[in-house]
Amino acid sequence: MALNGSAGPTKTYGTTSAISDAPPKPKDLLLSKELEECLRARNCFETPEELEQRVMVLSRLNSLVKEWIVEQSRLKLPESVANEQNGKIFTFGSYRLGVHNRGADIDTLCVAPRHIDRADFFGQFADMLRNEPGVKEMTAVEDAFVPVLKLTMDGIEIDLLFARLALQSIPQDLDLLDVNLLRNLDVHSVRSLNGCRVTDRILQLVPDVGNFRLALRCIKLWAKRRGVYNNKLGFLGGVSWAMLVARVCQLYPNAAASTIVSKFFLLLRNWEWPRPVLLDNLITQEEAPLDMEIWDPRHNINDRFHLMPIITPAFPQQNSTFNVTTSSLAVMKEEFQRGLDAMQQIEEGAKEWPELWQDIHFFGLYKHYIILTAIAQCEEDKQAWLGLVESKLRKLVQSLERNNLIARAHINPVPQGPMPSEDLKFALRWFIGLQFIAQEGVSLDLTYDIQTFSTGVHRAAVGAKIFREGMQVYAKYHKRKELTAFLPADLLKLKKKSSARTDRRKASAAGATAVAAAATEPSEQSPAVITEQDEQAQDASPSNGKDADVPSDLTTEPIAVKRLPSEAGDEQPSKKKKCDLDAI
Repeated sequence: MALNGSAGPTKTYGTTSAISDAPPKPKDLLLSKELEECLRARNCFETPEELEQRVMVLSRLNSLVKEWIVEQSRLKLPESVANEQNGKIFTFGSYRLGVHNRGADIDTLCVAPRHIDRADFFGQFADMLRNEPGVKEMTAVEDAFVPVLKLTMDGIEIDLLFARLALQSIPQDLDLLDVNLLRNLDVHSVRSLNGCRVTDRILQLVPDVGNFRLALRCIKLWAKRRGVYNNKLGFLGGVSWAMLVARVCQLYPNAAASTIVSKFFLLLRNWEWPRPVLLDNLITQEEAPLDMEIWDPRHNINDRFHLMPIITPAFPQQNSTFNVTTSSLAVMKEEFQRGLDAMQQIEEGAKEWPELWQDIHFFGLYKHYIILTAIAQCEEDKQAWLGLVESKLRKLVQSLERNNLIARAHINPVPQGPMPSEDLKFALRWFIGLQFIAQEGVSLDLTYDIQTFSTGVHRAAVGAKIFREGMQVYAKYHKRKELTAFLPADLLKLKKKSSARTDRRKASAAGATAVAAAATEPSEQSPAVITEQDEQAQDASPSNGKDADVPSDLTTEPIAVKRLPSEAGDEQPSKKKKCDLDAI
C-alpha cells in the first residue's frame, strides 16, 4: 500500500520511496501560478532576448576554445592531426539548472585533450581572450582551490574553469558523468569537473524538472532575502539549496511547485541533523570505483563532525556544507520554522507569497555586534584582498563560538560598504551579531580571537603574494544603538513590523555593556573557492614557531566585554552531535 493511501507501490526516487505520489489539487496549481507571477515580478526570470544573448555569448566562447585548441595543437602535433583537434564548453551552476536570475553570471568549464595543459589555458588562451572585442575585466585566479578565469564578455559575467582530460581528442557527444573520465587526471581537473557532474546528476534525479526549477527559484529568493545564502560564511550555497529542493521533489514526485515549497520547510524543520541528506545511494570508500577521497564518516573522522551534511550525488561524493557552523545552523533552523509558518498562512489565503520573502532585519536581532572592516588601497587589489578576508571569516565565527560565554555568533552574509562621509573607497564591512550566555559579573575578553584571525589573514596574504602596503583588516565591538555611524538610516529602519519583533524575540541578546577595540592590518589571497581540505593544508603549513612572515606593523588592542546582570532570553549553548552513521 502506498503511503498516500492509493493502491500499489510508490515509485522510488533517490534513496527511499516517496512519501506521497498524489497529484496536485486545483488549489495547488493556482498557488504555483501565483508563485511564478510573483517571481517574474521580482526579475527572477530573464526575457527571451536576454536568454538569446547568453546563448550567443556561450556559442562565441565555444568557438574561441575550438580555435585555440587547434592553434595550440599545431605547436605540439603534426598539422594533419592538429586540425582535427577539438575542445568544448560546458555549463553548470544556476544557468545549467535553469534557475539563474537576470544579470547572473554563467559558470562554465573548458574541456581540453591531454596535450593541452593548464599553463596553456592561463597563458595563451587568456591572452587570446584579452585581445577579443567585448571582453573586459578579466582576472586569472590560478592559485585558487579551483583555478578560474573571471571575465565579462559582451556584458555577461563568466567564470571559466579548465579540465584536461586523458583523451587524445574531445568528442562532441562527451558525457561528463562517465566516471572513467576521472582516471589519470590531476586534482584541479577533477575539482573543475565536479560542478558539471553534480549539476547534471541533480537534473537526472528529480522526477519533474519544471516543478523543481520553479520551487528552487522560490527557495533561492527566500534564502537570499532571509540572509542564509552564502557558502563561504557558514550558510548554504546554490548547489546545496538545489540538492535540498531536489530531495523534496523525490519525496513528493507529482506535487506542484507550491507544494514542494511547503513540504521543503516542513521536512527541514523536522530534519534530525546531522543525519545526511542524500539524493542517491552513498558509495563507501571500499566501493569507490577510483582511489579518491569521498565523504564517508566510517573512515574519515572529520566527516563525523559535520553539522549539516548534504552530499553531492556524483562521484567523488562530498559534503557541500562542511562550512556550516553551530550558529549558522541555529539560524537556518529558525528560518525553516518561520518559512513553514509563512507557508501555512499562504496556503490558508491569509497571506501572499511576498510574506515568505520578507527581508530579514538583521540589525534589529541583536544588542551587540562586532564590525569587521577590510580595506584595500586600489581597485586592482580590492577583489583579491576582500575576497580573502571573506573566505576566512568563518574561522573567526567558529573561534567566537568556542567561547563559553557566547551562545551565538551570527554573521550577516551581505557586507556593507563605507558611509559616504568616510574616506574608504575600497572597503567592505561585515557585521557579526553576538548573543551571550546568561552569567553575572563575568568579563569577556575577545582580544585573542580577533588577533588570531587578523594574523592568520595577514599571513595568508603574504603567503599568496597578494599583500600590498595599506591593506588592513580590523574589528571593533559596538552596541546596536551605535550602528548608525556605519549604516544608512533606511537599512536600520528596514522593517519595523511585527515580524521584526518576532525575529528579535527568537534571537534575543543578553544584557551586557562593552568597551572594545581591536585593530590589525593586512589579510589574504583571492576570492577562490576554499574547501575543507584546502584550509586544512594551509593550517598544517609549518611555521617553525616563528612569525617572520607577519609584517612588523601588525597591531592589536584589547577587545573586552564586561558582563552586567543578565536579562531573560539568554540561551545556553547546545552540544554538537556526531553524524548519525546509522542514517547512512
